[in-house]
Amino acid sequence: MFSGSIVALITPFNGDGEIDYDGLDRLIQWHIQSGTSAIVIAGTTGESPTLSDDEKVALAKAAVAIAGGRIDILVGNGGNNTLACVRLTERLNDTGIQGYLTVTPFYNKPTQAGLLAHFTAIAGATSLPVILYNVPGRTLCDLSNEIVIKLSELNNVIAIKDATADLTRVAELLEKCRQPFHLLSGDDATAVAFCQAGGHGVISVTANVAAREMAAVHAALASGDIKEAVLLDKQLAGLHENLFIESSPMAAKWALYCLKLLDSAHLRLPLVDLSSTGKNCIEQTLKDSGLYPQEC
Repeated sequence: MFSGSIVALITPFNGDGEIDYDGLDRLIQWHIQSGTSAIVIAGTTGESPTLSDDEKVALAKAAVAIAGGRIDILVGNGGNNTLACVRLTERLNDTGIQGYLTVTPFYNKPTQAGLLAHFTAIAGATSLPVILYNVPGRTLCDLSNEIVIKLSELNNVIAIKDATADLTRVAELLEKCRQPFHLLSGDDATAVAFCQAGGHGVISVTANVAAREMAAVHAALASGDIKEAVLLDKQLAGLHENLFIESSPMAAKWALYCLKLLDSAHLRLPLVDLSSTGKNCIEQTLKDSGLYPQEC
């Protein structure tokens, strides 16, 4: 089961907009050394809407090879075309990955019955673990607790990434989902409170930039040292907020470029470079967090 600090990894691109596999290697090695629990590639933070299926399969194979069994690799296989998601999942099944993160369909605005059918079809296309992903702020589609509970009856639906920041959902899911079923926060700012309420970890944007620090927060939570977890997390509060100053992952990529973990902060359209105001904010936030003492 997946728990702790899991990174929703950005996809590095070079200046020509192609995937930077050397950069991918550098990031995965850094996360392994930093204590990150698992890595999600080709998720929405990885700009999945701008990645082709061929690129997602190539990224999966590359990430698995780089990881070499030292860290679990999960792949985003969600979308708003169920048949396309099923076909992508079938292609990814033999790449050596350890599971999937499957986001709710965006734009279509399906009913709860439609969501049940959508996730059931995707889960049926694989024997690998599937993590549901509910992020209504980005998709305008909210996966209800009732449907999560029903989906937890499927053998390979083993967790949810909940990015609603609604901590009241946790208790019901803990009580009614088929166990074992893990609850993972998708909102860095409330992740510690989410875990205090019974959650098992976070799939994090902040971990892109502060991998070791996020791992320390969740190690403290796992050991029951809530006071230490809250203290460590407080030092990251600026990152939790300001990495979303403009559309994610614009700020995360700029921060990684400042930290010299990326050679380029390039994004694919329709995302563009962070504004000058945003860049200044991120540089100051890195300094305030003790991660970056120099000028970028």
